[in-house]
Amino acid sequence: MLIQLTNEKAIGLLHELEELQLIKVLKENIAPSKAKLSEKYRGVFTKDDARNFNEHTQEMRKEWDDT
Repeated sequence: MLIQLTNEKAIGLLHELEELQLIKVLKENIAPSKAKLSEKYRGVFTKDDARNFNEHTQEMRKEWDDT
């Protein structure tokens, strides 16, 4: 069973359950796998939106470099 904690307080509850011998924690601090941003956002934008966003980003970078 894999549990993702959404609140840090849950860690204490899990340890209390373990002390009561109701559960056993097998592994702690397992880092979630990180997906590439390109995979994470694939299909979110239309091709036109992605092109416009890319152009806008390049313009902002150019303006930043010019200052």
